[in-house]
Amino acid sequence: MIHIGEDAVLRHLTMARCVELVEISFRQLADGSAVNHPRRRVILKTGSILHYMAAGNQEYFGAKVYSSNPKTGAHFQFLLYRSEDGMPIATVDANHLGQIRTGASSGVATKFLARPDADTLGVIGSGFQARTQIAAISEVRKLREVRVWSRDAARRAAFARECGEAFGLNIVAAATAREAVEGMGVVVTATSSKVPVLESSWISPGTHINAMGSNWTVKRELPTDLILDRASLVTVDSIEDALLESGDLVIPLQERPGTPFPAIEFCDVVGSRHPGRRSHTDITVFKSNGLAIQDVLAAGYVFEQVLRG
Repeated sequence: MIHIGEDAVLRHLTMARCVELVEISFRQLADGSAVNHPRRRVILKTGSILHYMAAGNQEYFGAKVYSSNPKTGAHFQFLLYRSEDGMPIATVDANHLGQIRTGASSGVATKFLARPDADTLGVIGSGFQARTQIAAISEVRKLREVRVWSRDAARRAAFARECGEAFGLNIVAAATAREAVEGMGVVVTATSSKVPVLESSWISPGTHINAMGSNWTVKRELPTDLILDRASLVTVDSIEDALLESGDLVIPLQERPGTPFPAIEFCDVVGSRHPGRRSHTDITVFKSNGLAIQDVLAAGYVFEQVLRG
């Protein structure tokens, strides 16, 4: 059994490869060759939380376990096992593994749901996860303009400058959230907000939205009228997870009792059981909570590369 550190993850897990791995994970969910269990949490009165989620396929299985506390942040580990015989084979430092595969999920969703000609991206949020959202989406669409907004003006300006240099993109810091998303072909929300960070009227026909910031039922980034009235297609990485974690979907259903669950599983689009976008004017949404099977494939790939030297 080996330990794999963050440096090895960053060295081996490129965004391009992770986008491929995440697409494979959705195909495995579609054909039944992967098993995924939703996240569970142990919540303590100290403010510390233990989060854990597990999954497996024919090659590897494992669990991501991480702690969080408002004072010290989050700390991620992945435990990797061999499916053939159940032997433990690696522990993986997983802060960056999770960051990369979270971005890759939005990249895959954008590949399948955004218009083929979508070449503009609006991002709300400039934290740890926002950077890989831009990296992943630039892998599947040729972006001519990116706008970013977050509450701290200095932080969003620095983020725009740094990401523009890193990815060779035209990234500008927007003065308002509306300016960041209005008229954009793809929109990402990557915040910890408890209330919607945009208004439905700001979203143009034909836009694809990746909402990935919230995985608590009491938090959301998107308004009810966008989810239930304007979106032509809402997808989730897992309906089971969404019912447990997606305030973006649970809160609208609470506000409108009797409304049917408004989303399908994204793997049905990847697996060709659902056509996905039907017209150039459709507004599509991918609500991402993150799946352990994505961590399994990413950790398994890094493990194989480390063994190869």
